[in-house]
Amino acid sequence: MTARLPLTYAGAVYDRTRPLYDGSVRPEGIDLRYLDTHIEELFWRQALYREFDAAEFSLGAYLASVERPDRPFDAIPVFLSRAFRHSAVYVRGDADIGEAKDLNGRVIGTPEWSMTGSLWIRGILGDHYGVDLTSVRWVTGGLEEPGRQEKSAVAPPEAFDVTPLAGEETLTRALINGDIDAVISARPPQAFMNGDRRIKRLFEDFHSAEHEYFRATGIVPIMHVLVVKRELLAEHPWVANNLRSAFEAARRPAAHRLRDTAVCFSSLIWEAAYAEQEAAVLGDPFVYGVARNRTALEAVLRYAAEQGFTSRVLEPEEIFHPSTVTDAKV
Repeated sequence: MTARLPLTYAGAVYDRTRPLYDGSVRPEGIDLRYLDTHIEELFWRQALYREFDAAEFSLGAYLASVERPDRPFDAIPVFLSRAFRHSAVYVRGDADIGEAKDLNGRVIGTPEWSMTGSLWIRGILGDHYGVDLTSVRWVTGGLEEPGRQEKSAVAPPEAFDVTPLAGEETLTRALINGDIDAVISARPPQAFMNGDRRIKRLFEDFHSAEHEYFRATGIVPIMHVLVVKRELLAEHPWVANNLRSAFEAARRPAAHRLRDTAVCFSSLIWEAAYAEQEAAVLGDPFVYGVARNRTALEAVLRYAAEQGFTSRVLEPEEIFHPSTVTDAKV
């Protein structure tokens, strides 16, 4: 029996990846060790220390390095996390900010400039809501803990004013104290989760706003991508597509299980009804591959160039491992 290649993968465990975690799907030729890892810790460990052979990774952080000839990772068009981010914009409850265009000229905080959710919603605010991103004073720092640093170096264009929070300040405290006007964060401020009325969402009916955005664009924003160490792919080039195939095989049953009315696979009683409704609107939102995600990829690559992640607007084919860009045809 031929020995399998040992490979350590780190990522969250989703319904669409659980078969890889429990071993019911095995990548051909690979002995996969799947480490269930908290997202912020995962990105920090992979970006700074490159601990894992393959990993779920921030698309924004990856784009910040993609033009470097010595970049440590190649991406594969497996999109492990996708989310609309209208819900991620928070303002003070008593602020005179009633709609998105009221953010013009304000001070807005975000944990990291390179955070993918921030990259997307900044672009969306500029494209669809009349926000002049260069009129905003941007600050970066920890949402709940001081001292958070960028994991990937991004130099915003000169037209952007971006500075780190000072000292022991956090974004949540700065928002509550009125030192900043808004926060963009994928994770809600803890005070908001605790019911503190001094913080509210900019898009209070974010679900409707996200529906409207999807109807206008057909885009479900891509947050996380699969990355593999380039040195491993140089030695074992077959690994890229074998991983891609395995992640696709793991993903395929997830939507079907959600629509199974015999039992609830999650703790949502109306799980199947929700799944049917979402499929009617979004189709297959977690589909992988370049061709079927071109609109979303072209949008985020334009935003990346405008916001300093890349030196120019890249083509989708330029950011993925070459052998994974196209599909075999029968």
